[in-house]
Amino acid sequence: MACGSIGPGSVPRDRTDYIGAVAESWKEQTLLNVVRLRYGDAPTFLDVSSVISAYTFQGQLSAAGQVSSGPTATIPRGLATLGGSATYIDRPTISYTPLSGDKFTQSLLRPIPPSAIFQLIQAGYPADLVLQVTARAINGVYNRSSAGGRTREADPEFYALLDALRRLQISEVISLRLQKRGPEEAGVLVLAGRRSAEVERDMRFVQTTLAIAPDKDGELSLVFGALPRNRSEIALLSRSMLEILLEIASGIDVPSQHVSQGRTAAATRVADAPNLRDRPLIGIESSTTQPANAFATVRYRDTWYWIDDDDLASKRIFTFLMLFFSLAATGVTPQAPVLTVPAS
Repeated sequence: MACGSIGPGSVPRDRTDYIGAVAESWKEQTLLNVVRLRYGDAPTFLDVSSVISAYTFQGQLSAAGQVSSGPTATIPRGLATLGGSATYIDRPTISYTPLSGDKFTQSLLRPIPPSAIFQLIQAGYPADLVLQVTARAINGVYNRSSAGGRTREADPEFYALLDALRRLQISEVISLRLQKRGPEEAGVLVLAGRRSAEVERDMRFVQTTLAIAPDKDGELSLVFGALPRNRSEIALLSRSMLEILLEIASGIDVPSQHVSQGRTAAATRVADAPNLRDRPLIGIESSTTQPANAFATVRYRDTWYWIDDDDLASKRIFTFLMLFFSLAATGVTPQAPVLTVPAS
C-alpha cells in the first residue's frame, strides 16, 4: 500500500502565500507609520519573527456486516454498514516581535553607516537617488532637510554634486571592494585610471566642491560626520531611518481641512516645486474613499492614504526603504572605509 504525505505539496503554496502576505503587511505597516509621523503620532513597528505552519490529517474507515436466517425463512436476510470520517486541521503559528529597546535604536535612530550606503551604490542603485535619500551632508555640503518642523534648502552645489556622482557611476570608473584591515573589513572605493574628458570634468568638480585631495598613498578615507578633519577625508553625515521617514512624510498630500484644523502642518515638499528634487520623495495621496488602483494603501482615522500603482518612481523609493532598514540595523562600522584615487 502506497503512503502519501501532504507536507511536500504544501511547501510551494505556503511559501508563496506567506511571502505575499508578509510583503503586503510590511508595505502597509511602513506606509501607516509614515502617515502617523505626518500627524505627529509615534511610529510603531511589529516584526514577523517566525511562521510555523502545522497540518494534521486524520482518516478513519469502518465496515460491518450481518447475515441472519430463521428456520422458516427461504431467503437469508443480510445487513451491512459502511462508515468513514476525515479531519483536516491547518494550525499556523505566527510570532510577532515589537520593535523596541536596542533594536529600535539600531533600526530607526542610528545613522546608516556610510560604507553600507556606498555598497548599495556599488550594487547598482543610482548614486544620486541613494545619497539624496540617505545623506544629510557630504563634507559640509548640505542636502535639503525638513527635520525639526522647518525646511533647510539644499546648498546650491549639492544637487549638482549628485548629478556628477551619478555620471561617474554610469561611466563605470568607480568600483567598490571590501578590503581586510586587521580584524575588520573596510570598503575601498577605486577610481579607474583611464578617464574621458567628461569624467575628468566631473572628477574636478567633485574634488573642488568637497575640497578633497588624495593623500600620499592616493587614498581618501570615508568617515561619518559633518565635516572632514583634513583634505584626505570624505565625511558623510548620513540620516537615520527616522529622519528618512520624516522626509517622506513631509510630502504627503493631506486634506486641506486637516491643516486648517491644526491636525498636521502644511507640506514642506510640494508636487509643483520648480526643482524635481525638492518635490515629494514618494507621492502619497489621500482621499475619503478607498482607491481602486494602489500599490500600497492604509486607512488612518477617517482618511485613506495610498501610493498609486502607476507611479513607478515612488514605488522604487518605497521599495528602497526595506534595504535602508536592513542597512540601518547593521550599526555603525568601527573601521572607516577608504577611497582610493589613482594618480592621473
